[in-house]
Amino acid sequence: MLGAAVLTTLSACGAAPDAQQPAGAASGDAKGKAQPGTAASVADLGGMDALVAAAEKEGELNVIALPPDWANYGEMLKAFQAKYPKIKVNSENPDASSADEIAAVKSRKGQKRAPDVLDLGIAFARSGAAENLFAPYKVTAWDKIPASQKDADGRWYNDYGGYVSIGCDAARVSTCPQTFADLLKPEYKGKVALNGNPTKSGSAFGGVYAAALANKGSFADIQPGIDFFGQLKKSGNFIPVESTPATVEKGETPISIDWDYLNAGYAEQFKGKGVDWKVSVPSDGVYAQYYSQAINKDAPHPAAARLWMEFLYSAEGQNIWLGGHARPVLLPVMTQDGTADKDAVAKLPQVQGTPSFPASAELDKAKATLAEKWDKALS
Repeated sequence: MLGAAVLTTLSACGAAPDAQQPAGAASGDAKGKAQPGTAASVADLGGMDALVAAAEKEGELNVIALPPDWANYGEMLKAFQAKYPKIKVNSENPDASSADEIAAVKSRKGQKRAPDVLDLGIAFARSGAAENLFAPYKVTAWDKIPASQKDADGRWYNDYGGYVSIGCDAARVSTCPQTFADLLKPEYKGKVALNGNPTKSGSAFGGVYAAALANKGSFADIQPGIDFFGQLKKSGNFIPVESTPATVEKGETPISIDWDYLNAGYAEQFKGKGVDWKVSVPSDGVYAQYYSQAINKDAPHPAAARLWMEFLYSAEGQNIWLGGHARPVLLPVMTQDGTADKDAVAKLPQVQGTPSFPASAELDKAKATLAEKWDKALS
């Protein structure tokens, strides 16, 4: 399929052979209970206490592509480690892309250092499920996740998200752009960057999709977004520097198209360091996306993987996303039951309107179009 074609062109994050270890063999040997590698819910394992015991028996959790400064992942990892100190969290390649994660699952099948859990852009979550890479597992909060935000079989489900936004260092840019149309102005020559390559990165993919919506495109037609960036490149406004916290702090990417929670985080992170980072959600290209969680079907630590998922979808985990300016998928329910952090909600970037989301077929088509035309348009 198309997604697979894109993903398999990428190299793995190192793949030296390791000893083989069958999934689900680590623990969970209670009679009459499912093994962790096949458990589709915490009830299958005999309840939360049994899941914690099985995860602690495994003693490790392999995560990948979780930057500490992304949506508060640093706090998420610390909180999980503090709550379950008997489980060592092995965090690898924090800056990896969604495509890198999928490549690691494939290349390390059967290895002890394969990733247990994945945090993926939605297009990659759907294509990975189609390739049968993920274990079905429904967290305790399953029924509270909207049907439109999850795979019916529990192979992936959305967790946190936000809107494509324009971040701008007002200390270096006299008038910060507010819309995609603004970005074409001559005054922004050599200043506009994306967070990654859109053929590999979910955030950059969202940036091109938003640009398409701003230029008479649609979820079914991302070509206008590609054309827009081609125009930016031709004018000299687009720079081939992938924006990161380091490039923002150094002034190398004075304007960055990125998720609003990342840009909002930069505003706080670099306040007082000579960076006056402003954030706006462009009104001419409103695009929202959630990131999805999935469990590697061949996870070397299947119980720890399921415990991690339970933690992410607990009120504690969901409020940690809010602390990072991201919008947790359970926010509507938590707002109703009073468990959402009200102060954190008040700090979310303001957006007008209600987001809509592309269908799976539209995402696949958009990925195919990008894979075929992005490099040529930006050459």
